[in-house]
Amino acid sequence: MISKEIEKILPLVQKPGRYTGGELNSITKDKSKVDIRYAFCFPDSYEIGMSHLGIKILYSAANARDDVWCERVFAPWHDMEEEMRKRNLPLYALESGDPLYEFDLIGFTLQYELSYTNVLNMLDLGGLPVKAADRCSLTPIVIGGGPCVCNPEPLAEFFDLFTLGEGEEVTDEVFDLLKQCKKNGSTKEEFLRKAAQIEGIYVPSLYETDYNEDGTVKAVTAKDGAPEKVTKRIISDLDKVHYPDKFIVPYIEVVHDRVVHEILRGCIRGCRFCQAGFLYRPIRLKSPDTINDQCKRLCEVTGYDEISLSSLSTSDYTRLEELLDKMLSWTIPEKINIALPSLRVDNFSDSLMEKLNKVRRSGLTFAPEAGTQRLRDAINKNVTEEEVLRTSAKAFSGGWTSVKLYFMLGLPTETYDDVAGIPALAQKVVNEFYNNPDKPGGKGCQVSISVSSFVPKPFTPFQWEPQDTREELINKQKYLLSNVKTKKISVSYHKVEISFLEGVFARGDRRLCKAVEYAWRHGCKFDSWDDSFKFDVWLKTFEDLGIDPLFYTSRKRAFDEILPWDHLDFGIRKKFLIDENLKAHKNETTPHCRIKCSACGASKLNGGNCDAMRSDMV
Repeated sequence: MISKEIEKILPLVQKPGRYTGGELNSITKDKSKVDIRYAFCFPDSYEIGMSHLGIKILYSAANARDDVWCERVFAPWHDMEEEMRKRNLPLYALESGDPLYEFDLIGFTLQYELSYTNVLNMLDLGGLPVKAADRCSLTPIVIGGGPCVCNPEPLAEFFDLFTLGEGEEVTDEVFDLLKQCKKNGSTKEEFLRKAAQIEGIYVPSLYETDYNEDGTVKAVTAKDGAPEKVTKRIISDLDKVHYPDKFIVPYIEVVHDRVVHEILRGCIRGCRFCQAGFLYRPIRLKSPDTINDQCKRLCEVTGYDEISLSSLSTSDYTRLEELLDKMLSWTIPEKINIALPSLRVDNFSDSLMEKLNKVRRSGLTFAPEAGTQRLRDAINKNVTEEEVLRTSAKAFSGGWTSVKLYFMLGLPTETYDDVAGIPALAQKVVNEFYNNPDKPGGKGCQVSISVSSFVPKPFTPFQWEPQDTREELINKQKYLLSNVKTKKISVSYHKVEISFLEGVFARGDRRLCKAVEYAWRHGCKFDSWDDSFKFDVWLKTFEDLGIDPLFYTSRKRAFDEILPWDHLDFGIRKKFLIDENLKAHKNETTPHCRIKCSACGASKLNGGNCDAMRSDMV
């Protein structure tokens, strides 16, 4: 319950529904009857955080325990923060209204590198020192999880520990240990040393990094009994792991205002630019019966009329049509839409299109990623132009009139011919519409091109590659636009300065901690939002601290260089990544996991098992 002081300022801010709590299906408990109070923090706005599936899963899983109360905390927007600081009101959790500093465990999900300054801002606004070394008592413990934890070094000074991989089970073990340490009167140092022995837990204060004269990492050394390598945690059986039986229903519109259901983890494809495709291996599928039952229950308790079947590549779910048959039997009578957000052009079948036509039709989105076949081969996309055009024609015959195509600029080995190939491919899709005798009558076609800037990421075959400079990316954007010849094609692209900063922190080391703090103290926050991004402050930060950002972005790494994240194990063999990198420079492809296992190494995390090769899943 929010305080009277907070109530007084809500009329002064935009979207007060962000800050009230009390939504349908939110969970309140008697705080005197729980042992661990857990603040789950999303370092972005309420609308972004409440759209994220991970927070829904972990919120529900933690609150399933009688001895834990998990509450939600989001980054307040600028107007709300200004009013809170003016009145010296601390950041609070939505369920109880209690300030952040009263919690035992404060968890941040780290989805994006440009949320780092928000983490510091939330800690500070919550009444806590931002540096872990300055928080001396046992509680609160600050813990981080999510995809950015594959390289958490630029945040190492601010967090007490990180969870590598999937959090459903490992978080329970952290709860149990903290509960015991509180009971025993243990110190924070004693807790951290014990936590480091939990598989999947990385305690950065128990590791020291030394550097060579050229600035590269010389060694990362574990101390006080911490493991030399920390291995990520995974969930083996998605049918048995906890999944929410209810979602919180926001009072205000959020980005993804629907039931979202995860149907598989991992990806069979091996696109060489895609960090998620490697981080979430091995591939594990949830059964159609489990998905159907859970989706039906969630629609009943939320009132949502749309379900999004979520994964990295939804059409690679081998039993998708069986699943859709089960779901359509009740979604059609209930007028509930089913969205498939991650389709591939090479397996968009006639029968799948027929099933999609039974529900409300939304736009189709495909991701060729590159404009030419040579570059698609280099990044191992394994999609041909013929497949893109054939699928587009099939969609137009089925009644669709708009298609969105995702591409990237700045991919390794890219040339200006590859850039020109992007609008050329889009034009061929437009032509496919007008040459199609079965196209919808009386309607025009719209092809939207969304172009992002490639950022090399850890644990991918391109982790050693240089990132294009800002000038190179801007020139490529201009060249792309100059090759668009029709209003039937619209183009949107990302701000190159934001991609540049993302690139700095994606492959950064601990020396960047001071840059995060310096930029935050000079006003940086909500860096991923165009209207909040202060690129000039970031450039001055690097200059004042003597940091060369191009060292992290534009420098090609040698295969034998020690990388800042080499002491973390996400299951992927480095030799496999090196081989994939070399094949990229020869424009050679690797077949996907269902055709042939390439021995990436991830199955070792699951007892040697991977659903890509299971006979009942193929």
